[in-house]
Amino acid sequence: GVEAGGEGGRDGRGGDLCRAVRPAVGEWAGGVLALAWGRELQLAMGESWGGEHLAGVLTGLPGGSNAFERGVVVYTAAAKNQVLQVNRAMLEQHGAVSEAVALALAEGAIAQSEADIVAAVTGFTEAGPHPGEAAGLVHFASARRGRPARHRVEHFGDIGRGRVRQGALETAPRVMRDEIAR
Repeated sequence: GVEAGGEGGRDGRGGDLCRAVRPAVGEWAGGVLALAWGRELQLAMGESWGGEHLAGVLTGLPGGSNAFERGVVVYTAAAKNQVLQVNRAMLEQHGAVSEAVALALAEGAIAQSEADIVAAVTGFTEAGPHPGEAAGLVHFASARRGRPARHRVEHFGDIGRGRVRQGALETAPRVMRDEIAR
């Protein structure tokens, strides 16, 4: 099986990213990798928020290369459009942190990869400048090749950057697991 705390996934400060997050995250991520590997599925991430953290957890686990195909980080509107083909008009209409954009990130990630299952995430750790851009609002989406993408939203609240990111790291593997089970 796959377990947390492998040799990879360095966070750039010399520490292992898998050890920097709660053990439950590593357990969930390891379970997703094992499930995908057992079904001969490849996974990918499209991240607009959280940097490489989600892909970093998955690639930091032993056996990650057996089931993880790629991770894409796209912060700017131009990058979302150029790399994952997120429509610029959609970004302007709905905003980067929205259900529509999360779904488009997942659809773009599946289209631009060889993965069978993808997850995407976009959110706010702190309140945004516009109404409705609440601190801790995070949109997730998942897609399986040949099937429509699905959406999930979490309202973690104004609990601080680290705790919102931790919540996203706990939720993303569950989103992927649910997509594998579908």
